[in-house]
Amino acid sequence: MSDSPPPPVVVVMGVSGCGKSTLGQALAEALGVPYIEGDDLHPPHNVALMAAGTPLTDADRAGWLDRIGERLAQAHDTGAVVTCSALRRLYRDRLRSASPGLRLVHLHGDPALLAERIGQRTGHYMPPTLLPSQLRTLEPPDPDEGATTLDIALPPERLVRLALQALR
Repeated sequence: MSDSPPPPVVVVMGVSGCGKSTLGQALAEALGVPYIEGDDLHPPHNVALMAAGTPLTDADRAGWLDRIGERLAQAHDTGAVVTCSALRRLYRDRLRSASPGLRLVHLHGDPALLAERIGQRTGHYMPPTLLPSQLRTLEPPDPDEGATTLDIALPPERLVRLALQALR
């Protein structure tokens, strides 16, 4: 029987274009745990709404958050890194209820940099026009949530190192 703690279950959160997928994949690889792309868990209805430039409501996000919560709960013993915007405290609380001990890495950055990144992205259904809605919806994690907040202006390698330090 091992005395080492179980691998972490982590949500990399933030608005569209902040680099959740890039950091999430690299962090999962560094931790040796599965990576789960939260965007892949959206139902087709949500994808169609976002592709049409329609912001999601709390009701639209409910089933998606439940799917993510299921994946987080399944990862209790194996660990995982999951990407999810987790814009509101209510959403994060929902995820934490599915996975007690959940760790958060919040990527934040200058809105102009976020817009630039979204504008350069190809093959994603999320249009740049939804960024202002996401920024208005975002409730940055409170100190009591224990989130690690990182600035997206840093190079990806540095973000990985800082996230790993915070998770240890």
